[in-house]
Amino acid sequence: MAGFNRRQFLVYGSAALGSSLLFNACANSPTTSSSPASSAASPSVSSSAAGSKTGFKAAMVLPGIITDKAWNQAGYTGLEEIKSKLGAETAYVEKVGQADQAEALSDFARRGFNLVYAHGGQFDAAAKQVATQFPKTFFVVVNGSATAPNVASLRLDNLQVSYLCGILAASVSKSGKLAYIAGQEFLATQEELRGFTLGAKSVKPSVEVKHTFTGDWNDAAKAKEAVDALVSAGADVVYPWLDNAAPTALKTAEEKGAYTIGNTVDQYDITPKSILTSAVKRIDLAIGKLADLSSKNELKGQLYSLGLEEPEILYLGKYGSAVPKALQDKVKTTEDAILAKKITFESCSEGGKETRCVKGA
Repeated sequence: MAGFNRRQFLVYGSAALGSSLLFNACANSPTTSSSPASSAASPSVSSSAAGSKTGFKAAMVLPGIITDKAWNQAGYTGLEEIKSKLGAETAYVEKVGQADQAEALSDFARRGFNLVYAHGGQFDAAAKQVATQFPKTFFVVVNGSATAPNVASLRLDNLQVSYLCGILAASVSKSGKLAYIAGQEFLATQEELRGFTLGAKSVKPSVEVKHTFTGDWNDAAKAKEAVDALVSAGADVVYPWLDNAAPTALKTAEEKGAYTIGNTVDQYDITPKSILTSAVKRIDLAIGKLADLSSKNELKGQLYSLGLEEPEILYLGKYGSAVPKALQDKVKTTEDAILAKKITFESCSEGGKETRCVKGA
């Protein structure tokens, strides 16, 4: 991978499209380059220097950094999987804010990439916006809901795995108050919160699940402030879905005497004294599955949802010492019932809003 930094996200003139943003290399030889008309601050970009062995090219636009040990790193690992298994040329851009989403996606399409991943549900609108301009490029929104002839969304069933986390949380809670924290509110985080709440209430109907969306996946100060407030209000189990800010959220909860639940990757090592488990989401493997379909021209403009029936992709991580064997067995029995469809999560309306309700529990 050749590295690009923020100062090398350049503005250049285009006869076809007018002014647009181009990513230019700074270290090893990039796949493309351009003379700048002027410089502009931008996300970091890297691209494969060796080129594709198969002619297949895949890129990824990420909201954070690939070393966050959470969401963005999982996405990058998926891109590496594509490069390794499909012999593809790959590229990525880091730290893309909302204002730059459409241009980042468009840039890769202009450069002839067959498949472009938008790594987060917050990219839904941008993907649909640019897809009509680049019909030869397929866009995939990870954790999204957007679909079009050349737009697919890839989701893991966050509700299923968080239902199991809710059972654990309610079973160990002494206060009957739980906390869920995420960087932004969109369909995936709503589903995860819903599953956590349903699981907890299946154990203790009176349990309270407080939640907050910090507005930033990486701001550690905001994460700490959110945890402080929720634990001070009585929450004794904290379940955050954050990126760079995740370790701060988990450690703050542990320091304040609350139990913790990890997210996306197995975060046992961050708070080994307080962790119950982690909702492990091998989104990297799911990303690879869709790339394989794309390389065979079999990818369709639809929602691809993967749940607990894919045990190598969605599962619970290592249990902490606070989870006795009997509780582990209870969770396993529940998981088996979900797989056997004895427990299902069906569309319903609650409080005037469309959601999913549990059946058979």
